[in-house]
Amino acid sequence: VFLGPKVRGSATGPVAACGLPVGCAHACTMAPKAEPKAKQAARSTPPPADNAGGDEEAMGDDYDMPTILKVKPDDQLQLSPEELEKEVPPRVLYPANPRAPHNTTQYSFKEKVFKIDEQVDQCVMHFSMDGAILLKESPEAQDQVEVLDKKEQEQMEREKEEAIEEDFDPPENEKEMPQKNPLRNQFNFSERGAQTRNCLLRERAWTTEPPPTTPFSATVTQWEIFDQYMADIEAAKEKDKEDKQKGKSHFDEGEKKKKSDSDPTYSENMKLSIKIMERMVNQNAENEVYHDFKFWEDRSDEFREGEGTLLPLWRFSSEKAKKKQVTCIKWNPRYNDLCAVGFGSYDFMRQGTGVICCYSLKNTKFPEYVFNTDAGVCCLDWHPSHPAVLAVGLYDGTVLVYDVRARTKKPIYQSTVRTNKHTDPVWEVRWNNDESTGTLNFYSVSSDGRVSNWFLLKNKLESEEVMELKLMSGTSGGEDDETSLAGLAGGLCFDFNMQSEHLFLVGTEEGRIHKCSKAFSGQYLETYEGHTMAVYTVRWNPFHPKIFVSASADWTVKLWDHNNRNPILSFDLAQAIGDVAWAPYASTTFAAITSDGAGGSTSGVVHIYDLSVNRNGHICEQKVVKRAKLTHVAFSSTEPIIIVGDDRGGVNTLKLSPNLRIGVTRTEDTDPNKTDLDLQIEKMEHLLEMVTETKES
Repeated sequence: VFLGPKVRGSATGPVAACGLPVGCAHACTMAPKAEPKAKQAARSTPPPADNAGGDEEAMGDDYDMPTILKVKPDDQLQLSPEELEKEVPPRVLYPANPRAPHNTTQYSFKEKVFKIDEQVDQCVMHFSMDGAILLKESPEAQDQVEVLDKKEQEQMEREKEEAIEEDFDPPENEKEMPQKNPLRNQFNFSERGAQTRNCLLRERAWTTEPPPTTPFSATVTQWEIFDQYMADIEAAKEKDKEDKQKGKSHFDEGEKKKKSDSDPTYSENMKLSIKIMERMVNQNAENEVYHDFKFWEDRSDEFREGEGTLLPLWRFSSEKAKKKQVTCIKWNPRYNDLCAVGFGSYDFMRQGTGVICCYSLKNTKFPEYVFNTDAGVCCLDWHPSHPAVLAVGLYDGTVLVYDVRARTKKPIYQSTVRTNKHTDPVWEVRWNNDESTGTLNFYSVSSDGRVSNWFLLKNKLESEEVMELKLMSGTSGGEDDETSLAGLAGGLCFDFNMQSEHLFLVGTEEGRIHKCSKAFSGQYLETYEGHTMAVYTVRWNPFHPKIFVSASADWTVKLWDHNNRNPILSFDLAQAIGDVAWAPYASTTFAAITSDGAGGSTSGVVHIYDLSVNRNGHICEQKVVKRAKLTHVAFSSTEPIIIVGDDRGGVNTLKLSPNLRIGVTRTEDTDPNKTDLDLQIEKMEHLLEMVTETKES
């Protein structure tokens, strides 16, 4: 390798025989030892003349030292000392594959983008082959030799064990030498046989007289067979009854003994004491909220007319109700602090189990009762006379009846296919206040187009079809003909008139509201066509027997008179409406809930209307939850609060300001003989007169 063009040595410095300076690390060819003076004259390159005598002396003195010949090529460059001392940069050869790709792109699962791989693989394998040859000195070869030796030794031992000792005189002729058969006795098996005497057989027999027989015959009819079967069944029932009584007596004795011997820590009195203690601790922890609930009033209502506010109090939640939607809310008719909340899902693709939680205002941290259902809960209702009985409708069409006092969490009644249960979700259930039938019964409406009446008998639940919701096509002139009825309409809600128990309203999926009667199950009494989409809620006014309100998916809330097919008032809320409810303290006040926004910015809004104050708009509009949609609202019958549920399993309690709960106001001109109900009816009648005059004008 030449370093630089035509640079072999220095013009002034000593140069080795290889052409490089003496100081370089290079293997130089050593000259032979000094020769005698006679032979020095024959050298090809004589030494310089000026230093001949000194060289001869030096060579004579150090005859064993190597002779250095200074060789200078003719085309050697003349370099200065500075250029000689300058270091020549090394040249490095880098292997580079010209065909290797330089723009390889790979997908990064961590960053979820395509990234360019800057590393280039320059290595190219032209030929590769896996070898099967082992070195004799390698550990693998030694292990292989040991295994082969071990197998050979085992084979020799096996042949030695199977060998047969031969003790005979060898024949003189080698051809007569017997040959060993390697297949003989291969499995070390020997067969031996022997003859034995056969056993002697003896036979013995006796002859006897046949037993005496008596023939019997009779003619049997079907009713005799039936009577005999019934007698056997009755005997089996009596036996089972006696066994149950014996077992029950033993169980009662054991239970009494167990209760007397049990630890008082697990007694019923201790459970009641712990429940009271839990409520006390909860009320102490939330003392300020309870003070606001009982005593705080918004003083700003005195300076503003026709407006009010809502004060958030509590938010009920439970671990079992997470990721579920609030599908119904009902206050208990007797215990004013207790409300039942049903959890399920309105999404067809996200159906699962349901939960019923009974919350109390005395303990806002944990529900008083929790019941699990096989399908999502869609509706529920407390019995007005028996406050512990709860009727529930599920998404799979099943109706249940619970007794919250029972120790077991299972329903006491449940509909099945045999009892003609609904085939679609049950959207609303309502107990029948009329007890003339003698048994408890409730009504249910479903998307399968049926309104059913369920009777609670002694051991089972029986149903009776009240009405089929026949689908109506559009008719000219608003007249209903039998020819226009085809198919069944899906019922979404219904409500019974409090003054006329036989009248009830049904809201359907196509946007119509039908007025029906229990006595006429074949046709509708009236049909109200004002909504263009499904009717979610319909409610009779609790004071006026002719007025009802409806909420629909077309973003409107309408006020109706059941004697008029057209709505009296209509309010467009410009948002999806979840529910509407009348206030129990005023005939002209109701609340509606909507969802403002879309996607993740959705927030629930509560609208309060008082038509006696403002018949054109709301008197309160307030957002109560963020990133959730409100689904249901309910007024408390005794306290100035409302409770709203959202689609994230939360139940929020809000207190109404004084301007939002104005009931009956008596003045000096008010007739003292009139009751509060009469004043509420007059209040609504006055509103209807004003609306009628406005329409006529």
